[in-house]
Parts: sequence; C-alpha cells; structure tokens
Amino acid sequence: MLIYLISHLPNLAAAAAALLCARKLLHYFQLESYQFYGYFKTITRQWKSAILPPAVLGILFFLLSGAGKTLYSAAEPQRLWKLICIMGIVSGAMLALGVAFSAALAKGKEKKPFVVTARVKRLYGILAIVVLVFCWITPGNVLLLPLMVMLAALIALPIEKAIQRMYMRDAQRRMDAQPGLIRIGITGSYGKTSVKNILYTILSQKYNVLSTPASFNTPMGLTRVIRERLEPAHQIFLAEMGARHRKDIKELTDFIHPAVGVLTSVGPQHLETFKTLDNIIATKYDLIRAIPADGFAVFNDDHGICADLYEKTLRTPKAIVNRNGGDVWAENIEVTAQGSSFTLCFADGQKLSCQTRMLGAHNITNILLASAVAVHLGLSHAQIQRGISQLLPVEHRLQLLKSTGGVTVIDDAFNSNPTGAKAALEVLSRFPGRRIIVTPGMVELGDKEAEFNRELGREMAAAADICVLIGKKHIQPIQEGLLAAGYPPSDIHVFPSLNDATAWLKGFMRSGDFILYENDLPDHYSET
Repeated sequence: MLIYLISHLPNLAAAAAALLCARKLLHYFQLESYQFYGYFKTITRQWKSAILPPAVLGILFFLLSGAGKTLYSAAEPQRLWKLICIMGIVSGAMLALGVAFSAALAKGKEKKPFVVTARVKRLYGILAIVVLVFCWITPGNVLLLPLMVMLAALIALPIEKAIQRMYMRDAQRRMDAQPGLIRIGITGSYGKTSVKNILYTILSQKYNVLSTPASFNTPMGLTRVIRERLEPAHQIFLAEMGARHRKDIKELTDFIHPAVGVLTSVGPQHLETFKTLDNIIATKYDLIRAIPADGFAVFNDDHGICADLYEKTLRTPKAIVNRNGGDVWAENIEVTAQGSSFTLCFADGQKLSCQTRMLGAHNITNILLASAVAVHLGLSHAQIQRGISQLLPVEHRLQLLKSTGGVTVIDDAFNSNPTGAKAALEVLSRFPGRRIIVTPGMVELGDKEAEFNRELGREMAAAADICVLIGKKHIQPIQEGLLAAGYPPSDIHVFPSLNDATAWLKGFMRSGDFILYENDLPDHYSET
C-alpha cells in the first residue's frame, strides 16, 4: 500500500500543477461568458498560454517517468528510499514547472481581471475532482487540461442553470412586487450603453430611475442588479440587453418583460458568433416582438435595417428618430472638438436649442432615441432640454481627456465597431493640431473582419496624420487600406503591444497633439 501511494506522488503533483495552470483557462472561459464555442475559439487562438503549458507538463512527465522506471527496475525493489527519491524528483519537477507556468501566466495587467465569483468557485471545485481522476489514471493526462475545463463546465452546467433560475425567479418576484415599475429594454449592435446612460440622465429629471451599471447586459447581470439595487421608490428600470447568440435577447425579454423597447442599431458586431447578419437582425428584433400592444417601440432611422424594421412593426405603438418630419430629429447640427450643439425637433412642432459635451454626430442620434422615450413617458420639453445639458461622455467611448504636456487624448477604447470607428475618426478630423490614432483593429466580425479593417485603414488615411498600429494579424488589412489610399508608409508605425507603442509615443508626442485610442483588444484577443 505504501509503495502504491509513493508511486502515485507524480499523479498528485500533476493534478496540483494542472490546477495552478487552470486559472488562465478559467479566465478565458469567463471572458467568453461561459460559452463553449467562444472558449474553444479562444484556446486555439491563445494556444501559447492555454495549450502549451499543460502540453509541456504532460511531455515532461512521460520523459521523467520513463527514466524513473528504468532506474527503479535496475535497483533493488526492496530499497524503498530509491522509489521515494525517483518519485520525489518526478513530482517536484512537475510541481515546480506548474508553479513557474502559473507565475508566468499571471504576469502583466489584465484588462478585464479574473473575478472569482461563486460560479467560478463551484467550477474550480468540480475541475479539481476531474483533474484528480484524470491524473490518477496517468499524470500524462495533464496535457488534456483545456478539455478537462470543458468537461467540468459541462458537469456544472445543470447546477448553474438551476441556480440561475432560482435567482432569476427571485428577481422577477421583486419586479412584480412593484406593478407600477416601467421596464425599458435597450438593445442594438452598438450604442446601447450610451443610450442607456443618456436615458438615465434625462428620465431622472422626472422619475426615480434604476439603470444597469457599465455593461451589465446578461441574464445574471440584470438579475444581480435587480436583487441588489431595486428599491420600492424606483419608478423606471433601464435594462441594457446584450447578445452574442441567436436566442440571447429572447431570454432577456422573457425575464424582464419590457413595456418600452429601444433599438439603437443593427450591424455586424459579434458576427463571429452570430454567423450571419440575418441572425443578428432576428435577435435584435426579438426585443420589439416582446413589447406588448399597449407598449412603445423606438427606432433609429439608419436608412437601412432599423428603418425597415420600423416599417415592419405594425402591432405596437412606435416612433422613429433621425428622420426629418418623423417623431424626433435634429437640425442645425454643429459638432466640434468640445462637444455638440443642435436644434431638437419634435413632431408637435416644438424646437429646442440644445448643447452637450458629448462628442460625435452618432451621440446626437443616441440623444434623439432617449428623447423619444422621454416624450412618451410624459417629460416636458424643458426637462428634456435640462437633461441633455447635463450629459457627460461615457467612459472609454469618445471620452475627451487632458494628458500631460499639452496633449489631448480621445479615449474610444471600448469595443470598436465599423460605425463607431467611423464616428470617432470624424471627431478626430475636426481637431486642429497633429492628429494621431492608435488602434489594434476590430475583432469579432467573422468573415468580414479583414474587409472592415481594410475600410478602417482607408478612413484613417483621411483623418489621421500619424497611424500607430498594435499587433500583427488584425492590422495587416488596415495597412493595406492605408497604402491603397496613398498614405505615406513613413507615417505608419507598428508595435507588438500597447505598452511598446505608449513608450514610443512618450518621446514622439508634442504639445498640441490630439491622440485617438480606437479600441483595445480584450485579453482573449491579445496577440502578444
């Protein structure tokens, strides 16, 4: 029995080393919202940190165990200390390498830190059992760690679904206990967080409003907000609704039951997971389908998909903005580096002179969407005008920041998309000094990704004096677009990471420069 246990020391060491390396894999799984397809894509894309460490551990075991067995068979079997030494060397080497890999993977600041939630703790517990079983069979199974994470997640899935249903039912009871609570759903390929924040500021001129913070737009994100923050005094609940898969919005509307729906935009964002634009359209329109016959739906006239969906909607009272002579539109638009001014026009003939510190013409469209909802909910024109004057830029979305040395930073680093990037470049083009753009390109655009990045390069050529590109893969089509537009190659600077680019910019920038940070790839898309 003692010999049996001693001979299995490498098994325990392999299991411990695997669990040390598992943190990075679990972080990737969390970043992909615990979706198996996204996790699989991430570990293949980030194979150096996801697949390589456990593979090296597995190979190391086979090499050391082979040598150990040769030595032990040549020794006298009754010499227990020799077995202990051999197994101790194999175990110590595997454990030491596991610690080294864990430390190396933990280096560097994570853009979205790994959060050890209750769900992660449960998953880690199940993973520990799975890893121990596999490594007890043979320590070489440590190389299957990425697949063990998926197996553990599959085992945990029924448990997580049951827990989610329990929490969601509790959240629904809390909402139903306030029958007068007006529930507003906001979705779109882009602009939904900005519209949500604008709505919060404007509607707060009359109502007590609860809004989901940041980008809390998943079932459990909304559940947490409701259970932790909803108070009897709240009159309106603003629910941002995000989606990366076909039925995501329907799941959210079945949960929230919104009476008002706002469709900000429909475009190719998350095309990698949606697969087709038709799937995106159907998913976003699920919000409008869920609005009751006595509810209210608001659309942006994008002269495209949203406008078509507005015409398609017949059962529910509706409004369309950004269309002259529609329900709400803007005239006399002036967009400067300091903000925007415009005349807000309503279908009843009323016109308001408005100013905001928010940058970009696309944010005026977001204000129009919020104003249409405000009119429907009975706010006066004076309340709407006052709310618009109080609006502040959303963090990391065309946020104007003063840097040191007279340099002005435009922070648009959150989740770039073709429409948002074009708007950001239009803002950059209005600044009077030397204009610099820093970007790693756009991701999650499926088969159209290279095409959109190539177009981004062409647009950058017209707006920026200096282009700083980060990474390898995603910037190649950007470079092609820049060069096709006749952009000087000497003004294109490529760096492997944002840290490298930042170090170079410190010596390059001068007073009066304007620098746009357009997108910042999340950890699971990093190319370093």
